[in-house]
Amino acid sequence: MDTKAKSKRLRTRWRKQDVELTFLALPTTVWYILFCFLPMFGIIIAFKDFKISGGFLSNVLNSPWSGFKNFEFLFKSNDAWIIIRNTLGYNIIFIILSIVIPVTLALMIGMLHNRKAGKVYQTMMFLPYFLSWVVVSAVGWAFLSFDKGIVNQMLVNMGSEPINWYMEPKYWPYFLIFMNVWKGLGYGMVVYLATITGIDKTYYEAAVIDGASIWQQTRFITLPLMKLVIVMMFILAVGRIFYTDFGLFFQVPRDSNSLFNVTTTIDVLVYKQLKTATVGMASAAAFVQSVLGCLMILTANWVVRRIDPDSAMI
Repeated sequence: MDTKAKSKRLRTRWRKQDVELTFLALPTTVWYILFCFLPMFGIIIAFKDFKISGGFLSNVLNSPWSGFKNFEFLFKSNDAWIIIRNTLGYNIIFIILSIVIPVTLALMIGMLHNRKAGKVYQTMMFLPYFLSWVVVSAVGWAFLSFDKGIVNQMLVNMGSEPINWYMEPKYWPYFLIFMNVWKGLGYGMVVYLATITGIDKTYYEAAVIDGASIWQQTRFITLPLMKLVIVMMFILAVGRIFYTDFGLFFQVPRDSNSLFNVTTTIDVLVYKQLKTATVGMASAAAFVQSVLGCLMILTANWVVRRIDPDSAMI
């Protein structure tokens, strides 16, 4: 009798407290099932000599197995070192800058006494995040075009020779890093600024009473309380260290062959393989990205847990 009564109370509590939350989470759950879990069936394409001859399912099931043959092009390619170097090198720089610069700006805006000015600065920095890379590419072309670019016109007016920017690889690592920071700065800053806003103000009031300076308040109150969010963002960024923004590395340089050595990453290679080679090879490259990304995020979380267990995600 007691068991039945307890079960009835649990069912009643579920209906009252969790039904609304369940419906709230339902669209996200359906989205993940349709676009994240069901497509995982396509992983087997990486191990097949995929042939397009009919429906998708029949193609997948009837294509012959090829083992690890599709993976050979990624590791035996003459450009494998360049592609992996670009992917990892850029991402390491992006991870560092995407933490240091947004945190610094969030701290600066959080210290502003004029809240209206803070909202204006925050909005101005956040706007580039909503621009597509196609638009950014067009704006970049307006500045860097050889014939009519604003930069070259300024150089000519100053008596210098115009530069064919899309044929000079030495400039593009700096351009790409700047574009990435400029476009993603606002999003990262908003995340950290929200964390700062949620800190209890009584901590700062007590610190002021004790005679703490602004730097001491930042060092001993703000940054320690932001540590959990910073570590979480770092772990998530490390999990995508083998991924790059396709638009940044393909659209912005306008797929210039002269810039191959500084703009080609794994994602760009996958796209080009889809145009020139088989679907199986592109799937193999994407599969390697997924596996290595999962291993990296688990490794990063393990390292964080060993250093500071309270900051680890799991």
